[in-house]
This record gives sequence, structure tokens and C-alpha cells, in this order.
Amino acid sequence: MTPVFGLYTHIRANRIRSVLLVAGLFALVLLVGWAVALALVAAGDASGAPPEAIAAGAFDTYVLWTPWLVLGTLAWVGISVALNTRIVAATTGARTLAREDDPRLYGMLETLCISRGMTTPRLEIVESDALNAYASGLTEKQYAVTLTRGLVERLDDAELEAVMAHELTHIRNEDVRLMVVAVVIAGVIGLVGEIVFRSLRFGMWRRGSSRSRGSGGSGGGGGGGRGAVIAIAIAVVIILVAWVASLAIRFALSRAREYMADAGAVELTKNPDAMISALLKIKGNADLARAPASVMEMCVENPRRGFTALLSTHPSIEDRVAALVRNAGGRMPPEAAEPEGPVPAPRSPW
Repeated sequence: MTPVFGLYTHIRANRIRSVLLVAGLFALVLLVGWAVALALVAAGDASGAPPEAIAAGAFDTYVLWTPWLVLGTLAWVGISVALNTRIVAATTGARTLAREDDPRLYGMLETLCISRGMTTPRLEIVESDALNAYASGLTEKQYAVTLTRGLVERLDDAELEAVMAHELTHIRNEDVRLMVVAVVIAGVIGLVGEIVFRSLRFGMWRRGSSRSRGSGGSGGGGGGGRGAVIAIAIAVVIILVAWVASLAIRFALSRAREYMADAGAVELTKNPDAMISALLKIKGNADLARAPASVMEMCVENPRRGFTALLSTHPSIEDRVAALVRNAGGRMPPEAAEPEGPVPAPRSPW
């Protein structure tokens, strides 16, 4: 893929990634569909058929399923596109903020959009003390920039403008669309996998109970089912691999986009210091209690601690601030700046 050197090549690269993601979505769903057919045929086998016979039967079933599988996936994507902003707002409790509700905030957003010839998105507010923000929507009519009440109250105008510019950059770069597709990929695979695992668990429990009652402990019941066990094991492995692959795609997309959104905020505001100051205030105060993981991935900051930090979708605040200092000429606020030279040892009070 073409290397990303700036904001505009980043936008082009995101469009290419979106196409590849959609293709990956269908490939993973079709692969999981075959695994589901294999698992169901194997679970229903009562004759002790060999694995190759079960696989052949599963393929016949899968061919009949494929049109419905494609239609179901298209419907899933369509619903995600149509209801994205409503679903996000419902999970976070966001409400639309009209111009008369807060002319100051609305004026900041409108000025930033005019400077880049963008249509002004809706402005929304979440009544939370957390310091965070996110952009949502997949079309121009859906786009929205959402701020928390804590962010509005604790950041000054320059810092708020920088955060809004960060979210507008996500819209300009089509990051929001990319993340929604990535979430759909993981959602489809995760939902199908959970349904299969629950069905197999319940179905095998019932089969085991009926066999124990029917055999009366004589060891009969025909067929040993070794081929079915092998087929089910293969199906489970395929579903797990597809699920892990979808998560890997989802997490791999997130880190670079945050650096680019920070850079885009500086390009819009010409004020790297404000972006740095905003990030430092957000650090440690970003948790949105009501927001699910898929929404937190779209926020300015998505804090992860302990083992879950290995799956973090965002670079650390420290790394982002360092990038702004190194590449955008930003400066640390005086109260946060590290002292230059060796730190003197504290004097003994004695």
C-alpha cells in the first residue's frame, strides 16, 4: 500500500483501507458461514460419518446459505450506516446543542468548518464530568461532534477549539467511516461466534443426555462420532481465527489515526500548545461510564490500564504530546514541563 506522508495521502489511504475492509468483511463472514455449516452438520451427525463426508455435506448446505449470508451482511452494514449516530447517542446519552443553547461553542465549530469549506456538523453534548469528545456519522447529514460537559467546563477556548479541530479532522480524514466498518466486522464475527458456541454447547448437552438415556449404559448408540468431533473442532478453530483477525484489523487502524488527527488540529488552529494543554488535562479524566468499547475507540482518549493496555486503540497521551513537541513545534505548559538538567537532591531538614 502507498505510504502515508501527510493529511491528504492519509485520506486517500483511508479510502483504500475502507474498500479492503469491506472486502475483508465479506471474506470473513463467508469463511465463518462455512464453519457454521460444518459445525451444524457435524452436530447433527448420528451415523459416525468420516470428516470428509461431513465436510461435503456442510459444503452443500453452505452453497444454499450463501445468498442469504450475503444479504444478511449487507443488511447489517446498511443498518449500521443508517442508525450509527442514533445508536451512539443512545449509548452515551448525547443530545443536540442548538446555536442558542451555547453560541460560543457553536461559533467555534462553525469558524473551524468555514476555514476548511466544510459543512458544519451537529454539535452534541454529553452530561458527564469526564473530559472527552468524539465524532460520529458516516454521511454529511449524519456528521456530529460531541463534547462532554466536563470538557466544556474545564478547558479554555483555545483548548476546546483544538479538541473540536481534532474531531473535525477525523471527519475530514474519513476515520469515522473506517472505524464503523471495523466495528461491524468484529461485531458480525463476534455475534456469529457466540451464537455457534452457545448452540453447540446446548445441542451437545441435549445429545449427551438423550444418548445416556437411550443407551442405558450399554455403550451402544452407533457410530462413535469421531468424525463429527474433528469437524466441530475445525469449525471452532476457524471461527476463533476469524474473530481474532477481525479484532487485529480493528486495533491496527486506530493508533496512526490519532496522531494524524492531532496534526490536523494543529493545521486548523495553528496552535500546537493548545492541543498539548488539552491532552494533558484530558489525561486520567476521560472515562465515559455509559459508553461501550466501540464508542470509546472513537473518542479523543480511550484509557486502558494493566493487561488491557496491550489492546489499546490509542497511543498514550505522553507519546502524542511528544509527537506534537517534536513535529509541530509545540511547547509543554510551564506547570507540566520537565525541569532541565539534573534534579537537585532534596535538602535534609536536619
